[in-house]
Amino acid sequence: MLGLPGMRAVRRLRSCYRWLDDRLGIDDALGKSVLHRTVPRQANFSFCFGGLSFLLFVLLFVTGCFMTLYYVPSVDHAHDSVDFMMYEVSLGAVVRSAHHWSASLIVVTLVIHMARVFVYGAYKRPRELNWMTGVALLGLTLASAFTGHLLPWDQKGYWATKVGAHIVRSTPWLGEYLYAILLGGPEIGAVTLVRFYALHVIFLPITTVCLLLAHFWMIRRHGIKYDL
Repeated sequence: MLGLPGMRAVRRLRSCYRWLDDRLGIDDALGKSVLHRTVPRQANFSFCFGGLSFLLFVLLFVTGCFMTLYYVPSVDHAHDSVDFMMYEVSLGAVVRSAHHWSASLIVVTLVIHMARVFVYGAYKRPRELNWMTGVALLGLTLASAFTGHLLPWDQKGYWATKVGAHIVRSTPWLGEYLYAILLGGPEIGAVTLVRFYALHVIFLPITTVCLLLAHFWMIRRHGIKYDL
C-alpha cells in the first residue's frame, strides 16, 4: 500500500497527465488501435524477444547518450576518457557496463526473435517487407557493435577492427574501395576513430530508429502470426 506521500505523488502525476492530454490528445492518438490489443492464448514466451530487443535498444541509446558526455573521440584521449568514466565518474562503471552487456544481449535476443519468426512462417506474404526490415535491423545492430568495438581505443578493439577491415577488403572488385572508405586511409588511425564514432552515435542510430518505426507500423498493419 502507498503511504500518504506516495498517494500525493500519484495524484500529481495524474494531474500532469490530464493537463498534457487536454492539450496534446494523447489518449486519442494512443487509442484502441495502438495500445489496447488483446493477447491471444497462443502467444508464449518466445514472442517476447522482439520486445526485449527493443528495450535493450532503448537502454543502449540512453546509456550511450550519457557516455558521450565524457568520451573524447581522439587517439590521444579516447582510452583515457573511458578510464575516467569507469573509475572517476559516479556510476560511470554501471552505465558503461549496462551498455556493454546490452550490446551483447541484443544480438542474442534478435537471433532468437528472428528464429521464432522463421519457424512460424511469419516472413511470408503479406509480411515480406517486415522480414526484410528485421534482417536490416540485425545488420545495423552488428554494424553498431563493430564500430563501437574500436571506440575504447585499446588493443582488443584495434585488432578486432583490423581483422574486420581485412574481411571487408577481401570483397571481390569493391574490396579496396570499401576498405579505404571504412578506415579513411590505408591504416587504422585518427580518421578511422572519428569515422567509427560518427557512424556509431549518429548515422547507425538514426537509420535504426527509422527502420524500427517502419517495422512497428507494419506489425500493426498485418498483426502477429501466432499459429504454426
